[in-house]
Amino acid sequence: MGTKARSAALLAIAMVTVAGCGGGGTPNANETAAAPLNPDSASGAITVLTNRTDLVQDGTMKKYAAEFNKTYPKVKVKFEAITDYEGEVKIRMNTENYGDVLLIPAAVSKGDYPKFFAPLGSTGDMKQTYRFTDKTDVNGRVYGIATFGTANGFVYNKAVWKKAGITAWPKTAQEFLGDLRAVKDKTGATPYYTNFKDGWPLTSPWTNSVGAVSCDSQASDKLAATDKPWVKGSDLYALDSLLYDIVHDKLSEKDPTTTNWESSKTLLAKGQIGSMMLGSWAVNQMRDAARKAGRNPDDIGFMPYPGQVGGTFCSTLVSDYQQAVNIHSGNKGAARAWIDWFTEKSGYSAKEGAISALRADALPATLEEYVDNDVKMVERSEAKTAEVNAVDQASEIGLSQQDYRQKLVDLARGAQKGSLQDYFDDLNKRWTQGRQTAGN
Repeated sequence: MGTKARSAALLAIAMVTVAGCGGGGTPNANETAAAPLNPDSASGAITVLTNRTDLVQDGTMKKYAAEFNKTYPKVKVKFEAITDYEGEVKIRMNTENYGDVLLIPAAVSKGDYPKFFAPLGSTGDMKQTYRFTDKTDVNGRVYGIATFGTANGFVYNKAVWKKAGITAWPKTAQEFLGDLRAVKDKTGATPYYTNFKDGWPLTSPWTNSVGAVSCDSQASDKLAATDKPWVKGSDLYALDSLLYDIVHDKLSEKDPTTTNWESSKTLLAKGQIGSMMLGSWAVNQMRDAARKAGRNPDDIGFMPYPGQVGGTFCSTLVSDYQQAVNIHSGNKGAARAWIDWFTEKSGYSAKEGAISALRADALPATLEEYVDNDVKMVERSEAKTAEVNAVDQASEIGLSQQDYRQKLVDLARGAQKGSLQDYFDDLNKRWTQGRQTAGN
């Protein structure tokens, strides 16, 4: 995972000069990107854009390419790792040169997928094999396949929580806040870490939990038909209120403007941080950090949102980034071959401790605690994502952008003036206006 924002002006100039990655193909919106039936007939070079700078730098992606070449020997795979993935790729997509295979940026509206990506097949066929197909379904066609899925919750250091005297998962937000106070008072660790500076940890982990509070797979879709998402009893109200209370009650880091994602993994592994809201993909990264720090990787646990519906904890099951084929790619067949192989044969999702996009695959060991404690896995619907995105853009709130929750944190810590209720009232007003503008 990388940071989200850099200088757009400089990047806009730089991206125009990028060559040899994706351009030159026919932008036919009806042409399905299909892998060749005979692997030996696939040839040429493809560029794969990725946000996993760590896996490119340590040679892991090169090893995947070597395995891929055992099946597709005539395809040359080049990786381009991008730290500010969202910012840079969004700008690059103003040209035709945005790789042959890429992760669909959150900033691209779902309804615009056919303008940028080649269809991969009919939704009816693909949903039999893959999870999360409605995430990129546009008019009955799928435009991306998930790299993996993730369950949402809190990564936490079990040794720290045990030292604080906590022996069970909190069942309410107030219990959770009380547990964080116990961590602060009895262990000296920072109870919760926002990762404010990097920004993205305030976006998808929290927004992806819409549905966990209500245990409703349709919760995100319903935002398209809701005038006031931030009212008491709603998922967004509960989630954002919890984040506000954590910061307001001084249960997070002292100076959020100095946080650092990479170092936070080591800090949690060492017991200097108690918890962070993240996807289940992060569990293995934290355990790796614990090994490197000489600590017990089994101390890293994963707990659901502190709330129950009918006596049951719930967690949303959502898609991570989706791999897509650039509609301008001159090697669509080879690009699709990479996506299929990476999804089905690479073992990537298992190694990351994440949920496979393949329906036939079992849940990973990182979710063993969820299975043992009968946490209900709510596979969140994305059927109305295009409509929700349209309202979100018209309202200029940015549910998948960092600004609105960074402001929430600033209000909570007193860096900006105003009350939480006033902020919720403003968000509701803007959302209502956004729905009117979007015609929902």
